[in-house]
Amino acid sequence: MTERNLPIVAVAGLACETSTFSPGRTLAPAFKPKRGGEIISHYSSFIGPSTPLGNKVEWKGALIGHALPGGIVTKDAFEELAREIIARLRDIVSQSPIQGLWYDIHGAMCVEGLDDCEAELLRRIRGVIGKDVLVSASMDLHGNVSRELCHMTDLITCYRTAPHVDVRETRERACRNLVDLLESEKGRPLKAWVPIPILLPGEQTSTRLEPATHIYAAVPEVEKTDGVIDAAIWVGYAWADEPRNRAVVVVTGWDKSAVSVGAEKLAKIFWAAHKDFKFVAPTGTYKECLDIALASKARPYFISDSGDNPTAGGCGDVTWGLTHLLARPEFKSPSGPTVIYASVPGPKAVEAAVQAGIGATITVTAGAEIDNLHAGPVTITGRVHSIKHGDKDAVIEVVLQVGSVFAILTKLRKPYHHESDFTELDLKPREADIVIVKIGYLEPELFDMAKDWMLGLTPGGVDQDIKRLGHVRIRRPMWPFDEKFEKEPDLRVRFIEGSGESLEGVDE
Repeated sequence: MTERNLPIVAVAGLACETSTFSPGRTLAPAFKPKRGGEIISHYSSFIGPSTPLGNKVEWKGALIGHALPGGIVTKDAFEELAREIIARLRDIVSQSPIQGLWYDIHGAMCVEGLDDCEAELLRRIRGVIGKDVLVSASMDLHGNVSRELCHMTDLITCYRTAPHVDVRETRERACRNLVDLLESEKGRPLKAWVPIPILLPGEQTSTRLEPATHIYAAVPEVEKTDGVIDAAIWVGYAWADEPRNRAVVVVTGWDKSAVSVGAEKLAKIFWAAHKDFKFVAPTGTYKECLDIALASKARPYFISDSGDNPTAGGCGDVTWGLTHLLARPEFKSPSGPTVIYASVPGPKAVEAAVQAGIGATITVTAGAEIDNLHAGPVTITGRVHSIKHGDKDAVIEVVLQVGSVFAILTKLRKPYHHESDFTELDLKPREADIVIVKIGYLEPELFDMAKDWMLGLTPGGVDQDIKRLGHVRIRRPMWPFDEKFEKEPDLRVRFIEGSGESLEGVDE
């Protein structure tokens, strides 16, 4: 205990949504690790010293890292960061025993040569902090909860919205539940785990639309039940090929009947709607999307170039979309329909644009340095429209005007989710005819801007047509890979006992 006699809670975790179908690799620097006091400052709004949770517990940061989604994490990167987490936790424990740990993860990280790496990391952490320390995990609803991960935690929860507008709320809930558990001195709650044989992309499970709207609306109702601490539904992550990838329900609490009834209720609601999931917007081939956008009077018209979405695990440097866009005759002239395209990385192209300066006409080649499975590098001649330095992801951004297309090129890949991402490049998305973004469902600001939009079923490491990706390791049968089930899935609760030791030889 501390001088104030407060419980000590450590914070650790690694988060990265990784596609095993992407040729990219995620290295240790991509996690942009935060250490020690940096972690507490990062989450100061709810675990800072002046907050209610900060007044009840002394929070000690070990190491957290949140990487932009991408390709599989290299084994060396994982081992490097995991070793530092373990070393820092050993240092914290050597100074004073800890009572709790907030496990800050995403849940869809994949590591070369490892299955279920979040459970593996927590197993190593348990080896340092001991089996009696209470662990609370917060996750993305697109993460995966294996039986082992559920076993190794005491509390586990996830977002309840997609797009995710409750990120902070979820993390704070995970911390609050942990603090309440420490104060109660009741020990470990019951954990009801129900796997559901469904694996769908987020673009078919957005909580903006049915059936996800009513499914997720049931979560807080279960949570309100006497004897229940938390209820959560994971959609799972569709662009990785591991046995743990599928939908899952977990309910935690003190009353066995309430926990069991709540978990089975949520699982049955989810399964009952499995045939009702549809894409969040009208879909089509890229050509169909462009044809419809040109014919429409709605402006701006947004198109999701979804197959290379860098916030779902795409490399971000697939040139297929930009190449096909520039080939269209409608956009060859500067007087054609105004199109904004975001984006393609091209470090050398960006350097050339910076050297040439705004207003210069240059010929550059960009893209396909990592993912060249669908198209090679694109060579374009255009006028440098704008240059921006200092972006946290892209580092440097330039805009080239090619005919009526304003193509954004970046030094490093970047997601474009906010209006300011465009206006700071002297672009006016609200006045454009068409805005094409490498994204799946539109993030809130883009959704509000769009007068209409379509989801382009384009190729890439996060192809929305998941059946053509080639999963071979997921459990079967699995909807929608299998459309006929010989028998109804077993949606009975599995109560997961304990949490301090590894769970061996279980059949999930």
